[in-house]
Amino acid sequence: MRGGRTRRGGEGEDWEQAAAARFPAGPLAVVDVAADGRGLVAHGADGAEVPGERPAGRTVAGLLEWALRVRLGSARLHHYGKDGDPLLVLTDAAAAELGLPPAGRDEKTQYVARIGRLPDTHQQVKALAKEGWQLTRRGFGPWARIYREPEAGRRQCVQLCVLPWGALDGGGWKLPDGLAAPELARLLGTYARRVHTPRGSTAVSGLELVTALRPPTRPVRTGSGWTSGPVEGSRARVFDAAPPEVPDEHPLAADREDDAVLVTEAWDWHRPLTDRESAASFAVGLDVNMAFLAAAGRLNVPLSEPVHELNPAFDKKTPGSWRADLSGLVLDPLLPNPFTADGSAPTGPAWYSTAKLAYAVELGADVRPSEGWLRHESGPYLDPWHKRLRQAYVDTMAALGVPLDLADRDPAAFLDAMAALGEGDPAELAVLGAIKQTAKGTIGKFRERPRGLGYRPGQRWAALERPTWDPLVRALVIDTATVNLHRKLTRLHAELGTPPLAVLSDCAVFAAPGPSALDVLRRPDGSVCTALRLGVSPGHVKFEGSRPLAEIRELLADGANPARHIKTGGLVSADE
Repeated sequence: MRGGRTRRGGEGEDWEQAAAARFPAGPLAVVDVAADGRGLVAHGADGAEVPGERPAGRTVAGLLEWALRVRLGSARLHHYGKDGDPLLVLTDAAAAELGLPPAGRDEKTQYVARIGRLPDTHQQVKALAKEGWQLTRRGFGPWARIYREPEAGRRQCVQLCVLPWGALDGGGWKLPDGLAAPELARLLGTYARRVHTPRGSTAVSGLELVTALRPPTRPVRTGSGWTSGPVEGSRARVFDAAPPEVPDEHPLAADREDDAVLVTEAWDWHRPLTDRESAASFAVGLDVNMAFLAAAGRLNVPLSEPVHELNPAFDKKTPGSWRADLSGLVLDPLLPNPFTADGSAPTGPAWYSTAKLAYAVELGADVRPSEGWLRHESGPYLDPWHKRLRQAYVDTMAALGVPLDLADRDPAAFLDAMAALGEGDPAELAVLGAIKQTAKGTIGKFRERPRGLGYRPGQRWAALERPTWDPLVRALVIDTATVNLHRKLTRLHAELGTPPLAVLSDCAVFAAPGPSALDVLRRPDGSVCTALRLGVSPGHVKFEGSRPLAEIRELLADGANPARHIKTGGLVSADE
């Protein structure tokens, strides 16, 4: 395999081209009632009507059959992956035409959001079953996966997105109001082309992207036929995390001590102003673009279950949780301490991820863990996901008028372009927001907590049975983002004598003589410091907002974090 591409033996045809040719109608369609009111019309990912026959009949089963006939769907993203199921997005009018009930509170005649699905006794569910279609455990809700037994080994599955039931009203989606069906189809088609066909919330879509790029298994020929084997570098098995890593609801957390927890949360820190800062006129916030996504690139994460070891020798190449004492490490008091969530110095032994302990060694600590939960199989599992989302983000920013190299060519022009970003194409802005939420939500899914009706404390929940449930992955990403920012803040302070006065996750606030990002980053010779590098790329920074220093003093006097309020008109940016 080279660059994710292989040749089929004897065919001389690229598998990616062959896969794409299987779906001439594209990945999705937004289904609406035709303008003349006679039947349904389907708009493809480019907004145009899907060529060929229109959806016929007035049943959900008939619509599913149509989607398979016109060959909606998407090509797999990995040689051993699966092709993507077609997605049908039903407008309010289309749902009514198909006889789906409206949203409301009557469980017998309406879709009830509190329940999240139609009852199995509903006539629509019975009608599907009569036609040989089955529902997953999620049932018939806003995002429904409907399938039937494969014919000749060919998968038959269609996914529905039911707009009147609130499918796109939340979950990381923030769409412009009043979109017509063709416009909505183009917006979702852009996301599908750059990221992945939507499969629910942006977090769910992002996690499915991880698996699509790193499928867990592949076919393996044996002496007696074919069997399933793991794909190198993927997570194929389900295993529990270590007791310090799991959330409080997990059964493994029942007997642990209060201090036996791996605490991994982004910074929420601020400090009093220095005399020099008190003489400044403004406070300026700089925000790291897609910090968690940037941290995931080439990051070494676990691929196997944790092994408990006493007094292990620290190895920065081994992902895990380590108990160590970093209270003797003396760091710059004008910067947040990277080893606690509130930025204060550690006071005794605590649990740390490999990312944090490796940084402690870099800063001069003599690290001697007393115990650890270590993974001896690991690799850059998230790297393909990082590369695809990074490119999606960069392409979307370019479509909005902010190319990748603009900040390097002309920092002032970059700041102007970012200031005008909100005036751009609303559809592209919606895609940008969805990409940001996809990155953030995917990482959160690795530590998904129980939700929904019927859960009882101490029970296991469905997410625990996924190979992609591993809170250490989330910890390593967040901790790497924290370490990356602390390293940059240290460099900025050393180079310009400018420490942050507040940090919230990846937004840092600085005292400055003026209200611009350049008032923070400009060197005495007029050049721009790159310790915090302006730019579009994930990991680079953008201007987040500024406020007169008098307002910052008031916030500090009230015990509030200025980084939470530095952005004009609201809280910290949607990146968080």
